Amino acid sequence: MDKIFYGRIDIKKASAFLFYSDQGLAKNLIHYLKYKNQPQIGQFLGNWYGQVLKDRNALNYIDIVIPVPLHKKRLKKRGYNQVSGFAQRIADHLNASYMEHILIKTANTRTQTKKNRLYRWRGMPDLYKVTHPEILCNKNVLLIDDVITTGATIEACARAIKKVKDVSVSVAAMAVVP
Repeated sequence: MDKIFYGRIDIKKASAFLFYSDQGLAKNLIHYLKYKNQPQIGQFLGNWYGQVLKDRNALNYIDIVIPVPLHKKRLKKRGYNQVSGFAQRIADHLNASYMEHILIKTANTRTQTKKNRLYRWRGMPDLYKVTHPEILCNKNVLLIDDVITTGATIEACARAIKKVKDVSVSVAAMAVVP
């Protein structure tokens, strides 16, 4: 996973729990989590991956866990952020603070799943904003997403967070497209 961001943005560590493929179990789990009102799937996966990270003593330096935010309109429509339960459980296992509203999405964009890498990258400048930068100053942040394909969403979120003084960003995801 680290190679996805190499030369694009300074990410301390990047990891994913599962591989995402068109015929795989990860696709079905995440589809049910996002579109079939099954938020407990995120909590289950977060508990599992959080325990793996804890057992491996990985990411034990994290101070704050932040989920990739949804725009308020999408959040209202779905009723929950599909990444929140996963991120909360990981924060619990890492003994880190969970902060959902410190990073916000400033515009309601269409889904990224059908867009190519260039379109995703060009469509994301300043799409995310840190609401209280003083909280992140001198902290190690773990940014959490559901599926990483090109890394454009994480890159845009990390750029917003990296505007804060002396902050480091690591990344974890439920799944990555190999």
